[in-house]
Amino acid sequence: MDFAREVQPLLAKHCFQCHGPSDAESGLRLSSRESALQPADSGQAAIVPGDSKSSELIRRIASDDEFERMPPDEPPLSAEQIRVLRRWIDQGANWQEHWAFQPRQNPTPPAVADADWVRNPIDAFILALLEANGLAPAPPADRLALLRRAHFDLTGLPPTPEAVAEFLADESPDAFAKVVDRLLDSPQYGERWARHWLDLVRFAETNSFERDSVKPHAWRYRDYVIRSLNDDKPYDQFIREQLAGDELPEPTADSIIATGFYRLGVWDDEPADRLLATYDQLDDLLTTVGQAFLGLTVNCARCHDHKIDPFTQQDYYGLLAFFHNLTPMAKNGPQIEVSIDLPDGQSGKALAVSERGPRAPETFVLLRGNPQVKGEAVAPSFPAVLDSRPATIASPAADAKTTGRRRVLADWLASPDNPLTARVMANRIWQHHFGRGIVRSPNNFGQNGLPPTHPELLDWLAGQLIDHGWRLKAMHRTIMLSNTYQMSSQGNPQALERDPANDLFWRFDLRRLGAEEVRDAVLAINGRLNPQMFGPGFYEEISAEVLAGQSRPGDGWGKSPPDQQARRSIYIHAKRSLMTPLLEAFDLADPDSTCEARFVTTQPAQALAMLNGKFMNDQAAHLAARLRREAGADTAAQIRRAWQLALGREPDEAGRQHALALIETLQQRHGLEPDAALNYYCLLVYNLNEFLYLD
Repeated sequence: MDFAREVQPLLAKHCFQCHGPSDAESGLRLSSRESALQPADSGQAAIVPGDSKSSELIRRIASDDEFERMPPDEPPLSAEQIRVLRRWIDQGANWQEHWAFQPRQNPTPPAVADADWVRNPIDAFILALLEANGLAPAPPADRLALLRRAHFDLTGLPPTPEAVAEFLADESPDAFAKVVDRLLDSPQYGERWARHWLDLVRFAETNSFERDSVKPHAWRYRDYVIRSLNDDKPYDQFIREQLAGDELPEPTADSIIATGFYRLGVWDDEPADRLLATYDQLDDLLTTVGQAFLGLTVNCARCHDHKIDPFTQQDYYGLLAFFHNLTPMAKNGPQIEVSIDLPDGQSGKALAVSERGPRAPETFVLLRGNPQVKGEAVAPSFPAVLDSRPATIASPAADAKTTGRRRVLADWLASPDNPLTARVMANRIWQHHFGRGIVRSPNNFGQNGLPPTHPELLDWLAGQLIDHGWRLKAMHRTIMLSNTYQMSSQGNPQALERDPANDLFWRFDLRRLGAEEVRDAVLAINGRLNPQMFGPGFYEEISAEVLAGQSRPGDGWGKSPPDQQARRSIYIHAKRSLMTPLLEAFDLADPDSTCEARFVTTQPAQALAMLNGKFMNDQAAHLAARLRREAGADTAAQIRRAWQLALGREPDEAGRQHALALIETLQQRHGLEPDAALNYYCLLVYNLNEFLYLD
């Protein structure tokens, strides 16, 4: 029986609040085998290995007496949940360390019955579990659906009609591989995948709170991420540059810019309690580092030992000690800005980290998280469950500007021996190709997170990431050239009944375009997308009504010329208190905290923005103008070109007739001129499900 997958989540969810790592109500603690087998205060053993009938745990969770039944104040456990716990105890109550804290394994791809379906090892791991559950994979996606999927996944943009024609005409066995390589080499790849990372590190260019003032030169960090991904910078180097770019043996302009990571969070420039605000900033930083790099909620141990995971307050403050010497955020000046030499020979300034010098203040455990009540002193250390060795930090030189502590932490995080770093990143790459990770809680690999559906596959992917020099593009290529990725989203009654959530990956999940994909695709299709990369962000036109919702209406929001407003969405000035309404309607990430995965909602603001919004109506008019330029005055030719641009295909007869009838109705019944009627038809094209969803 799989303790980590079947039993431990039940104990964590229903028992740990009272009988977990930091609470032992009635003398019972269920967070380890040793403590769980000890008699409780009543003298009875909650768990008797091999004998569920004599185990008080089973008696209490199955009791019909509401005053005896556990857990209290919750619905009773289901019959299936009780059966799982009963069977586990009868089998000896074996207790395994949580999967994420165990060393990474090097699994061998399993043998499968349908070996012909296996194109690479990913397929073997997926198919083995499908076959074990009596299921078969969906048929392959059609070539156009696959091409659109690849383009949006890797660049966030639709394929051009020319790219569609070229791919459909290429009958060579490596036709799709050539597409993947071309997209990975395109500069748009970095713009697309940088957005995923910026969500994780809560990127924004302002500080939040009432004034929401600007973080100077924050855009350089955004550009650094785009460049790093386009250059296929090794992920371990990417980690070291952001956490300790100034402490590397030979710092570069890029590695200094990378340390802007430390300045991205919210900052209150007028806190009521400055000492508490300092620790709040450190907690925000520790939360982001723990969840983004390790997939762990270590931050839950700020005020007490973690309720679920084996992290103590000492673990929390031991990690905080690595950052305790940082100078706090400020409005401007050398404390947060440094001069750098840019690649073009010019000099400039960058938002960057700084420390108070080579000697750090002493770090203490804060009782209940209160900075006024200090407990025992702690040294920089790693969470004991992951690494019990002391952190070795060399004494810095007398003239050093930093303690060198962050480099030690960065090296530990970026080590192949760290059980989590490669797993977490491999899971994120998988997540953004399939819509969800092998671990569905990508920021929480702890005991309260969701266990991996394919743990062996996750470890194999993590090993591949390390073995290929921590380079992400090789991982993209391996995933996308698998038959697993190239399946269609076609339904199957048997599979839908047995696995409605598609945990086994028996098909590819349909997905809606993300916020930036919607806006960027709209501009790409009408030909207005400005490909200019890098540099300060631009200001999208926002209505006076939206601006009026600020504490200082319009403050801090400029006006960019039309050609700048046609740039990709990643370059929109990221102001925390003023998000672009269209992007916000389509579930833009909240930049105040790390975002592991965006919500996908369906709500009225989306329809209002897409049908009634000024931006969409303006872009529809631009699309209509393009159709008139490229297809002339012939309505049928205009419709055909609209489908080619927006959907990548020719219209079928039903679609063509519907379009002609709509345009005729707009002119005959509503009295619109031909140009105005075409504008409305283009607005309809932008609202088609086939445009907004990927198969």
